[in-house]
Amino acid sequence: MGSISDGQAVARARVVDAKPLRYVARQPIFDREEKVFGYELLFRDGLENAFHGDSNEASRATLDRTLLMGLDVLCDGRRAFVNCTRDTLIKGLVTLLPSTLTVVEVLESVPADPDVVAACQRLKEAGYMIALDDYVANDPREGLAEMADIIKVEMQLTTEEQQSALIKQFGPWRCRMLAEKIETRAEFVRARDQGFVYFQGYFFRRPEMMNTRDMPANRMNYLRMLQEVSRPDLELPELEKLIKAEASVCYRLLRYLNSAMFGFQSEIHSVRHALSMLGERDVRRWVRLVAAVGAGQEKTSDLVLSALVRGRFGELLAPRVQHGESDLFLLGLLSLIDAMMEMPMAEVLDKIPLDRATKTVLLGQPSELRPVFQLMLAHESGEWTAAAELSRSLRLETEEVAGFYWQAQQWAREVSSGA
Repeated sequence: MGSISDGQAVARARVVDAKPLRYVARQPIFDREEKVFGYELLFRDGLENAFHGDSNEASRATLDRTLLMGLDVLCDGRRAFVNCTRDTLIKGLVTLLPSTLTVVEVLESVPADPDVVAACQRLKEAGYMIALDDYVANDPREGLAEMADIIKVEMQLTTEEQQSALIKQFGPWRCRMLAEKIETRAEFVRARDQGFVYFQGYFFRRPEMMNTRDMPANRMNYLRMLQEVSRPDLELPELEKLIKAEASVCYRLLRYLNSAMFGFQSEIHSVRHALSMLGERDVRRWVRLVAAVGAGQEKTSDLVLSALVRGRFGELLAPRVQHGESDLFLLGLLSLIDAMMEMPMAEVLDKIPLDRATKTVLLGQPSELRPVFQLMLAHESGEWTAAAELSRSLRLETEEVAGFYWQAQQWAREVSSGA
């Protein structure tokens, strides 16, 4: 325990001069009820590269003060799964992160030698959870499995028989089993039925379509609001009617305008007064935001957060890229609307008057906005090589773009927590 404390003190002291770490993406990890349990953090160079050489230099480069201060922003108050190499474990560098929020994810390349076992034991005693990444049948890290809290099984690298055997061997009384690379709802249901407790992948973004599903009335209201504010000529009386029909939207609007941010001398009590005070541009932006959040309120929080991040990221990129008459905030915000509403994208877009370029890119068709949309997705999924190439093709500085994405994550967290 003493060596970890000493290393932590030195590393924290060294971190003061660190530059912000901007290249971070995350992939959600869900429980059986499809609620977010935590996020695997994906760094630009990977911790393996970042931790080569002097450990103090590596600490400054990777686990800097922005990461320490921004873990709540990155993970929305949930657990952070951090990939760890042998060096990371033995040098105790991961102890820069708080034990209450951190899951130490031991990579498949890490041998279960005595030094690694001792390091993991120290981390366990310090309150960290231990996860084993990409666990397979006859895995050489079986010695570490004794102290693991979570074992991650990549579904595409194991057979159904091997998966069942691993669940029988380790779960549920010894540790919690996590199914990786779950990309469809059918895969999620199958893994859940097998006995897995946690699930990782983007399956929740692909809605399960049912032929006889009726859209709830409130979701239709949100769709009508989006439709109204997407018209070239804004009809405030019609918009007022739609807002009044949705109590939660009325409440948010009045609370928003009566907040200290605006500092109006007298309180605003009516929807009509609120809309007139906002002005057309801000009305459009605010209604799009609230309607998109409202449409996703029955879905996982990560889905709404991702839509908000994409929207704000597009808005920050807008002054630096060619986008014609298209609204890049709206592009990002609507890019997950099909999953939120559990409707095919084509059906949703039929109800909203959008410009051709935005509509075609959201439908997966060729569009001049495609590189911008691909840049959103590359940053979201941590595909840094693709992100750099797309930035160059758009004549953007990769560092500046990474900064925009970081700002977008912070903004989305603030907006969703105050919604």
